[in-house]
Amino acid sequence: MDTVLVTGGAGFIGIHTVIALLEKKYRILIIDSLINSSKKSIERLISKNLLKKESINSQIIFINGDIRDVNFLRSVFKKASKSGHIIKYVLHFAGLKSISDSILFPDEYWEVNVIGTKRLLKVMKENNCHNFVFSSSATVYSLDEKSPLKENSSLSPNNQYGYTKLAVEKFLEGLVHDQERFWRIVCLRYFNPIGAHPSGDFGESPLNTPNNLFPYLCQVASKKRKKLYIFGQNWPTSDGTCIRDYIHIMDLAEGHIAAIDYIKSGAKEPFLIINLGTGLGTSVLELVKTFENVNNLRIDYEFIERREKDKAIVYADPNFAKRILNWEAKRNIFDMCKDGWNWQKKNPDGY
Repeated sequence: MDTVLVTGGAGFIGIHTVIALLEKKYRILIIDSLINSSKKSIERLISKNLLKKESINSQIIFINGDIRDVNFLRSVFKKASKSGHIIKYVLHFAGLKSISDSILFPDEYWEVNVIGTKRLLKVMKENNCHNFVFSSSATVYSLDEKSPLKENSSLSPNNQYGYTKLAVEKFLEGLVHDQERFWRIVCLRYFNPIGAHPSGDFGESPLNTPNNLFPYLCQVASKKRKKLYIFGQNWPTSDGTCIRDYIHIMDLAEGHIAAIDYIKSGAKEPFLIINLGTGLGTSVLELVKTFENVNNLRIDYEFIERREKDKAIVYADPNFAKRILNWEAKRNIFDMCKDGWNWQKKNPDGY
């Protein structure tokens, strides 16, 4: 049973990926600072024991700590090695992700997202662990690029969050170029992950006001917030609202399993960048209307001014992921809306 280190494993994407890892019988070591997440997600995973595993307690270990702390990271690898469970793969989710906050607090974003990642890689190298899957983002693409976006589309982030993701990608590429025979790295560029685990026991649980559309929409549906605000109604799209590529969180989680499988199978390329999206564009209004129809409810919404540096249409070309990872999204926008609302109904205040 191989051991996987999951940084940021208590968060939205992290915990769903941990579930997917459990299904594939990996031993999982989670580290998380809990700045933007809750340990309750991990506690619930163990108590619920979704897969009815007798050994689930021995398959998941959680340690509270910060990826910027080199001594902490060294202790994690040392303890794993001493226990006979040498860390073989690292899935790196830990980081700050609010676009608006990244503009207000750029130093903090560079410190956590870039410096933190470099320190993690340093400790990995010290421990002869060279298999790395990085959580990147479609925000690295240029606003001038037309969708569908391919992995070789031009890059030009328009916010500090995107710049930190691109900086890490460039660092990883350089690392592999210098030491190709050691590293096997896959950078996964996410589009718009939404939805929740179909059980309704795991989902997105923002600690403060949601920064993204879908969790805000769910909170409006549950009457936790009065109204959904839609940025602009005069975009050059069929209904005047922005189009995005929404992907079910469990499809995204399974994309990480596919990345590990690729590395495990011999990884013909030591460094890859791969889009994880559906290749389908859904407008904001289409998402709202689908959510209403699937869940038999009504959402109160209001149009407000466009956000600065926003873009009308963004969706992925997912063909490279299908060809290289043998992965493609299986769930549709109806599943996303159904599962997301199921989570919100069962957990109106999150974990």
